[in-house]
Parts: sequence; structure tokens; C-alpha cells
Amino acid sequence: MSDLKARIAAASSAAVRARERERVKALRLVNAEVKQAEIDKREPLADADVLTVLTKMRKQRRDSLRQFNDAGRDDLAAIEQFEIDVIEEFMPAALSERELDDAVAEVIARTGAASMKDMGKVMGTLKGQLAGRADMGAVSRRVRAALMS
Repeated sequence: MSDLKARIAAASSAAVRARERERVKALRLVNAEVKQAEIDKREPLADADVLTVLTKMRKQRRDSLRQFNDAGRDDLAAIEQFEIDVIEEFMPAALSERELDDAVAEVIARTGAASMKDMGKVMGTLKGQLAGRADMGAVSRRVRAALMS
């Protein structure tokens, strides 16, 4: 079992013992998504794979949160925000703008990328390196800007 999966399982058990109903509910959603990803992959997930699942879940909930806020459904928005907070407890700290720029520059230099043709190679490397620590859409924009200049 990956360390991250073990941390999530331990948090679930602690929440059950503490009778934190909403937290238990959110953690069960996380466990279900991880389990479904394992079934789909047909093997146990590594920490990087679990982070990918958590990143996807966070993105889905942020989209829902935005829609609920736009619709004035504060009750549902509060639930989504709580689930986002629980998910983020298990994710690594986000990179600062400076760290992100440094990572992009380092990978471009290491891979020898010189044009937009090399973007896939750079993004593939960065995806594994920055898993869960940066919004890959923002990373893509930075890589594109760096390769175009």
C-alpha cells in the first residue's frame, strides 16, 4: 500500500472514531475514487497515481463550487469547499510562481527543447515531476511561452 493511501485510510479511521460525520463522508469519497482507479488500472496505485486521482477530484469540486456559487447555492458550495479542504490535506504544498518558473526552465534545458514541437516531451517530464503541486494548465501556458520566446 502506498504511503498516501495509508494516510488516507488512517484519517478515515480517526474520523470514524471521532464521529466526524462530514469528514468521514468526504474521506469515503476519496477512498472510493482511489479504489475505482485501482480497479481500472488492475494493480495497486503508487503515490503519484493517488495524487493524480486527488488532483482530478479537486478539479471536479472546484468546478462544482464555481457553479454552485454562480447559482447562489451556498449550502452546496459549502459542502464542495469542505471536500476540497479534506482532499488538499493529502496533497503536497503548491509551488510558488518562482519555483514553477525554475522547474519549467530546468526541464526545458535538460530536455534540450527548442520549439513547440518539443512541448509534449517537456510537459510529460513536468507532469511526473509536479504531480499535485501545480495546475498543469498554468504549467502548459508557461512552457508554451518559454518555447515561443
